[in-house]
Amino acid sequence: MKPIVLMLSAALLAACATSPAVYGPASREGALGYTSQQIETGRHRVSYTDDDPVKARNLALLRAAEITLMEGRQWFEVTAEFADAGPPRRSGGSSISIGGGTGSYGRSSSVGVGVGIGIPLGGGSAGSGRVTSTLEIVTGSGEKPDRPTVYDARSVDMNLRGSGL
Repeated sequence: MKPIVLMLSAALLAACATSPAVYGPASREGALGYTSQQIETGRHRVSYTDDDPVKARNLALLRAAEITLMEGRQWFEVTAEFADAGPPRRSGGSSISIGGGTGSYGRSSSVGVGVGIGIPLGGGSAGSGRVTSTLEIVTGSGEKPDRPTVYDARSVDMNLRGSGL
């Protein structure tokens, strides 16, 4: 019974260690998460960095909704928008390595030198890298203007939090 409990515990710990980052502020520039800057009263620049460009944009919208609601306002308008993709990540690839070692046992000693060459046999493709989605927003109160760039903050907050992002 103990081995089964230990194996399940190890599996749960491994699952927690590989789970995606939770929505929140970025710990430093270029890290996963959001940053926001107030430009002037009712005007903000909001960014979200993630490995998935769609998720980065949705979470930037979520942060914009949060800011709007914190200001006591009802809607926000996206006045400018852009995405910045970081350098692609690489996995796999060719490699050459050289190593050496020495050892002794009793009256004997030895020296060894090795050369290794690694050649990828598949699966070594470039990743998409991180994407930062940036929105410039203006927050507002009262009746929401009827433009496709204007969002109801409460609806955005409710829908994006409920979508399991």
